[in-house]
Amino acid sequence: MKPQFLIAAAHSGAGKTTVTLGILRALSNQGLAVQPFKCGPDYLDPKLHTIASRKQSINLDRFMMGDAHIKELYADYRYKADIVVTEGVMGLFDGSVKMDGSSADIALLLNIPVVMVVNAKAMAYSAAALLLGFKMLCPDLQIAGVIFNFVEHESHYKLLKEAAEDVGIIPLGFLPANSAIQIPSRHLGLKTSNEIDLDAIIEQAAIHIRKHIDLDELMRITSWPLIEDKSQEQATLQNNKAAVAPAKPDTARKILIANDEAFNFTYAENINALSTIGKISYFSPLKDTVLPAADLIYLPGGYPELHLKALAANKTLREQLYNFHKNGGKILAECGGMMYLGNYIADEEGKAYPMTGILPIATGMQHKKLSIGYKRINVNGIELKGHEFHYSQIIKEPSVEIPQQNTDILIWNARNEVLNLPIFQNQNILASYFHFYFGNNISTIENIFFARSK
Repeated sequence: MKPQFLIAAAHSGAGKTTVTLGILRALSNQGLAVQPFKCGPDYLDPKLHTIASRKQSINLDRFMMGDAHIKELYADYRYKADIVVTEGVMGLFDGSVKMDGSSADIALLLNIPVVMVVNAKAMAYSAAALLLGFKMLCPDLQIAGVIFNFVEHESHYKLLKEAAEDVGIIPLGFLPANSAIQIPSRHLGLKTSNEIDLDAIIEQAAIHIRKHIDLDELMRITSWPLIEDKSQEQATLQNNKAAVAPAKPDTARKILIANDEAFNFTYAENINALSTIGKISYFSPLKDTVLPAADLIYLPGGYPELHLKALAANKTLREQLYNFHKNGGKILAECGGMMYLGNYIADEEGKAYPMTGILPIATGMQHKKLSIGYKRINVNGIELKGHEFHYSQIIKEPSVEIPQQNTDILIWNARNEVLNLPIFQNQNILASYFHFYFGNNISTIENIFFARSK
């Protein structure tokens, strides 16, 4: 029996990330190996999970991943841990279409119990109706316990506790508001950089959790049975992995990945998958002045708009990247990485900072507009799935010509509606606003960039 549970909420803003971080660190501080997971396409919360638990957090997403892949990931990482903690996304039943891909959907797929976090600042016995509604909407889902957040007094908690008990959900305690554990946010989510002392904030969250939440009871009510024949399941996992990954990576192939404060929005399993088709190394567009040799450069998303002056000042590397592409070098660029490939990026005041000039486009932050949602694309018969989440926009000016799109590219959203969005692709480059997931299908990347060179 191993404790495993999914932390969910009725809506965003209830405090589930802070609660998750506090629980991860509190359990880790007890000497337990705590494996974190994150529902959905989020690449920021997993960074926080990794700091809190001291173990790499892994994404679970039913749109971007197949069910078999999700189960394999969960089982593989679960066996290496004493406790497994998954953080949900948005509200418990919020999915791409109704509850498809929601936190509840993941919990049902993996047969794990749910612990609710309820913002009860302005609520008393009405919490019973809220909890009962969540419990009845999907009877197959096991809501094991509830944590009441933003509750200041024991007398208030007594009313909430009675509400939970009356609908058959175990109350695990309450958390008073605590400004010391609030992580500042920016336009794409909670901050994860070295601008703040995240470790200290998470440690304070752990102290807060230990003081107010019954962790022993939490582990007791979420200790669900696992498959006992570990060797058989692990053998199945290895067979499945062998079927989708090359037996021997091409170590002569060099894959170079941007990784610094400006570019770091990556999925752990994408990097693992890339390591099966080449030798991985890293570079910094912010700081490096020499571009290492590479067969493929991966420019993931990030916050280039926060580092425009430094990126523009590193003219030496920008020119080397331009020449790399001009000489046939292959580039995969996502969101912020695509912005870096343009002629310039404009800040919120409209000041333009020169970038690499590889793509004849420009992007800007002066007219911020949220673009968000799952996407599925087909590039010359090769399908990729991913997620779009950005505020910048492509600037259309007389001096910036939007290049002709590859007419063989098709794009759909989660509702299978055909979209017309910019994707820049030829035999040497694939660049767009989308963050792709290919951890379960690295052959897509290999076929797009290396099929002709085999």
